[in-house]
Amino acid sequence: MTEKQPVTVNGRQYRWPSDPVVVVCIDGSEPAYMDEAIAAGRMPWLAQMRAEGFDAIADCVVPSFTNPNNLSIVTGAPPSVHGIAGNFFLDPDTGEEVMMNDPKFLRCGTILAAFSDAGAKVVVVTAKDKLRRQLGHRMKGVCFSSEKADEATMDENGIDNVVTLTGMPVPSVYSAELSEFVFAAGTKIMARDRPEIMYLSTTDYVQHKHAPGSAAANEFYAMMDGYWSQLDAMGCTIVLTADHGMNAKHDGSTGAVNVVYLQELLDTWFGAGGTRVILPITDPYVVHHGALGSYATIYLNDPLLATIIPAQLSGVDGILEVLDNKTACARFELPQDRVGDLVVLGAQNMTLGTHPDRHDLSGLTEPLRSHGGSTEQRVPLICNRKVKEPAGTHRLRNFDAFDLALNLAVTAVV
Repeated sequence: MTEKQPVTVNGRQYRWPSDPVVVVCIDGSEPAYMDEAIAAGRMPWLAQMRAEGFDAIADCVVPSFTNPNNLSIVTGAPPSVHGIAGNFFLDPDTGEEVMMNDPKFLRCGTILAAFSDAGAKVVVVTAKDKLRRQLGHRMKGVCFSSEKADEATMDENGIDNVVTLTGMPVPSVYSAELSEFVFAAGTKIMARDRPEIMYLSTTDYVQHKHAPGSAAANEFYAMMDGYWSQLDAMGCTIVLTADHGMNAKHDGSTGAVNVVYLQELLDTWFGAGGTRVILPITDPYVVHHGALGSYATIYLNDPLLATIIPAQLSGVDGILEVLDNKTACARFELPQDRVGDLVVLGAQNMTLGTHPDRHDLSGLTEPLRSHGGSTEQRVPLICNRKVKEPAGTHRLRNFDAFDLALNLAVTAVV
């Protein structure tokens, strides 16, 4: 049989898989979650894989949010290439604040689409529907979300009767079960159809609410461990990574939210209308974080504020760094036209907001945990295979996941 040719995507060449490849993005998986669950004896399969396969820490994309990182993983490239610089941004063409979840915002193709064009069976299952259209852009195959699994059709999603297939009802969008549905569907489809490439992406509902080592977190990671073991038993090459980490963003003694309300502060200093603060964490699912993260951009209506604001904000407790557009985009590989004039990073235990009146925190039933800045950049990068060459010869990124799975992993644990 003729060997299938490698597929080139965004300047990287990927070999055709000899075994089914499953890349998993565990939303919000701060490395400590796995460490604590393994220490508690709740993840026996992962403990073995970390010892026998490949186990490393990588850097995610900043801003450390869901959309930029998922798109980086499936394109094998940073946001400067694919164009998705946040969940939410100020559209320079309209001046309106919009969700960046439409495929029209993508500036390059995906590994998933390229392999499907080459004839591979490709399957994508994501927890929230906000990602589905971008992940499945120009891809032939199966692509659906847990959130709307009961609405999946052959014409739109490449699959139907998903609820019957999994034996699970469609879960609440604010639940651990929304992520479990991803794995339940993935294992059933792998057993039935044996696709060449599968991408599974979860939600960080649990990580926003529960710290590493807590009973709820350990239970959640034990659940995932069981499904990964099933996929491993089917002969899959599995790579695990995350879109971002997670940190406590509250006062340890009172549980009060730690936040700097940037728009309120800037309006007090310079008057209303001089600046516009955009929070790229914003999306339709804000109950578990109140649209508070540790990354913000500022658009300036008065260019004279470009040097004044960084100097003043640098003296505010909880502000880690203030960068101009050019510096931030060069450091974090972002598209300059989709980032504000200034980028503000919060400290490890601090969030950034706009104005108290614009954040509904009533849904925060536990002390706030969130993400977005450089302090949530460290994520796991794990493979159930050894690799053919040291992957640590360059800075490891979460968007090296498909390179690891398709180019560097050997076909069996040695």
